[in-house]
Amino acid sequence: MNIAIVGTGYVGLVSGTCFAEMGSNVTCVDIDQNKIARLKAGEMPIYEPGLKELVQRNTTYGRLKFTTDLSEVLDDVDIVFSAVGTPPDEDGSADLKYVLQVARTFGRHIRKYTILVTKSTVPVGTAQKVKEVIRQELAARGVDIPFDVASNPEFLKEGAAIKDFMSPDRVVVGTESKRAEETMAKLYHPFMMQNFRVIFMDIPSAEMTKYAANAMLATRISFMNDIANLCERVGANVDYVRKGIGSDDRIGRKFLYAGCGYGGSCFPKDVKALAHTGRDNGYRMEVIEAVERVNERQKSIVFEKLAALAGGLQHKTVAVLGLSFKPETDDMREAPALVVIERLLQAGASVRVFDPIAMDECRRRIGERVTYCKNLYDAVDEADAMALLTEWRQFRMPAWKVIRKAMRGNIIVDGRNIYDRNELEALGFRYTRIGER
Repeated sequence: MNIAIVGTGYVGLVSGTCFAEMGSNVTCVDIDQNKIARLKAGEMPIYEPGLKELVQRNTTYGRLKFTTDLSEVLDDVDIVFSAVGTPPDEDGSADLKYVLQVARTFGRHIRKYTILVTKSTVPVGTAQKVKEVIRQELAARGVDIPFDVASNPEFLKEGAAIKDFMSPDRVVVGTESKRAEETMAKLYHPFMMQNFRVIFMDIPSAEMTKYAANAMLATRISFMNDIANLCERVGANVDYVRKGIGSDDRIGRKFLYAGCGYGGSCFPKDVKALAHTGRDNGYRMEVIEAVERVNERQKSIVFEKLAALAGGLQHKTVAVLGLSFKPETDDMREAPALVVIERLLQAGASVRVFDPIAMDECRRRIGERVTYCKNLYDAVDEADAMALLTEWRQFRMPAWKVIRKAMRGNIIVDGRNIYDRNELEALGFRYTRIGER
């Protein structure tokens, strides 16, 4: 099958590469000429484990190509996926200008039946806007060419996106015609030959499913962080609480870990957009709005613990370990590290940072206001305090005796609850975590 994917960000590049790996002929399209030139040269614009090797292999075999012009490939493709960005406006709503630009180009240049599939996360009702734009463009041309629109939201986890795409637990597809449904079923059949897990539904339901899924996961995180903060005040231990409620089959164990808040490209943006959709339709999403408030508050909790233990941070040196919003990615969008670092700097602290992957991204966002270190031990050298914000594997079992000798102070704030209190206190550290007094 011949496919075009517009947008070579996280969703578009991963999706296009995985479709190519399964034998489809894929052209990835992006208006950023520099990005396309880099991809043609085998350079990755994002970090995702295993992606570079897949891109290079499928480019070599000729199944994966890159261009800046969608119109030049439309005659040869059966499906166009729209995977462009939908950044939040100031009011939290999703900005659809790029989605509608793709629809205009599609309507101006198709000459045979083609399906336009929205893979970006978009509000309910977007497909109707896309369809209307295409119809306007066809009318302006004076032609009547059949087409379909569909919704196929992605559910990839950064750091495990290749596995998620190649072996999905489900694929959600919203369609309006049997022809489109059959085409999408054929496309996804190679990914799930033994257990076909494509869930077909109407388009509005597919559009809502993505928001609902992310909002539910974000809700679990904010719920546990709220419980953790109460645990600290009443003398309970959130780790025990998590185990106690997670063993209930009705609740389950996933996404019940207390910490310093969620970030990334999906949860913050989608929670805001879902709340905005509610307001647009005369309904206040009170739970969803609370989820966002709790998360924004939680991002400051590590700073507050540092300030309390240190008795103020003026002229103190703090080592920050972990900058990306989660391990196995360089993505710092809405990362707790951005809030913590900014507040540390405002408080007069010197900040030393280290992350295995996200150092360049941090430099792009923060500049030279912090000291970039070569490893964990370099970061803690002469530090008064250390804060863990991202639970990278290499941070999980450090040489604590070496760290104790290297640090000037002895404060450790564990923003991801991965360390053993007894071990650290026995070495003379003043240790605190989330959700435990």
